[in-house]
Amino acid sequence: MSDPAPVQEFRRVDVDDPLVEPLLRELTHEYVSRYGPEAHQEMTRYPRDAFAEPHGVLILLLEDGEPVAGGAYKWYDERTAELKRMWTHSAHRRRGLARRVLAELERTAAAAGYARIHLTTGPRQPEARGLYLAAGYTPLFDLAADPLTIGPLPFEKHLPVPSEQHLPVLTTT
Repeated sequence: MSDPAPVQEFRRVDVDDPLVEPLLRELTHEYVSRYGPEAHQEMTRYPRDAFAEPHGVLILLLEDGEPVAGGAYKWYDERTAELKRMWTHSAHRRRGLARRVLAELERTAAAAGYARIHLTTGPRQPEARGLYLAAGYTPLFDLAADPLTIGPLPFEKHLPVPSEQHLPVLTTT
């Protein structure tokens, strides 16, 4: 008899939530191993509330209560959310989890009123570049160029307008 399928759920969390610790630890390790010790600063670059509602969000994908993937967005401008902190736990890669997190962040951003997502990924992160291209993001750089000569690789994606059935009902008194 096979094991039951793991229970997966998305959870919105605060940066200070203990469940976020694996994301922060592994992302810091990834950045430092790919870009050197100065990359450590990326993880403290934004104030803690940058990823808090109503202008941002940090979500984790939990599997049987444990974080296996996550990501966030923050305010970029009045129409645009900036994607940050995409992560999949090293023991759970190549399962499509990042794609699920990305879709959830897109859905959440659209529901929050954003019309576009902007992001940059590093030139030494070909997995991220491939994810965004496969998910329909438009590269704002020359795809034929050597990524190491470009620096951060910018992408954008225009979000669908949420259907009226999903919009909040506004009432007046």
